[in-house]
Amino acid sequence: MPGTERAVRRSVTLPPRAAERVRTLAQAGHTTASRVLAELIDLGLESKENEKKRFMALADRLAQAKSPASRARLKEELARLTFGD
Repeated sequence: MPGTERAVRRSVTLPPRAAERVRTLAQAGHTTASRVLAELIDLGLESKENEKKRFMALADRLAQAKSPASRARLKEELARLTFGD
């Protein structure tokens, strides 16, 4: 977390299994559960943004694709990205 920003305190309730996994990660990393949660949230937000960028790049490629085979392949890839396997 950048030093110029002030941290915001939030309270969350975790399911027991998730709480145990966070505790295990914290112990293994010699850090706190709060730090683990903050890192996981940052990674999740970054992952979501990257997913959006990938989707938009695929949509651009689909719009520019000329061959029906390329269009079909890109549509399949977009469907997997959107709906999973």
